[in-house]
Amino acid sequence: MSELRLHEGELNIMELLWSNKTLAAKDMAKIIKEYVGWEKNTTYTVIKRLIDKGAIVREDPGFICKATVSKRMVQQMETLNLINKFYGGSFESFIAEYLRSQDLSAVELDLLEKIVKEQRV
Repeated sequence: MSELRLHEGELNIMELLWSNKTLAAKDMAKIIKEYVGWEKNTTYTVIKRLIDKGAIVREDPGFICKATVSKRMVQQMETLNLINKFYGGSFESFIAEYLRSQDLSAVELDLLEKIVKEQRV
């Protein structure tokens, strides 16, 4: 899967699946109704879109849904899209701008140094 773009509503469904591994569509509809306020048909429509995109698979009986992509994979794709959109694909520009705008603690700076050292190996 080269690129998977998910909108906020789709991410609601994905978060449920990432947290629970598998869920029946009817259970997702109940949870989403309680926390987001969607009607069952809306939830089922979003599930269908995610199936069509290849982000989840449906297993019968019971319309059991399971994510086919990890949260980390989606985060990586979205991060690359953000860097391409706002920084012309320049990771260096993104990192420089982000770090300049943050008030990093000593612990965070140590972690960054560790990550950089690991990348140099």
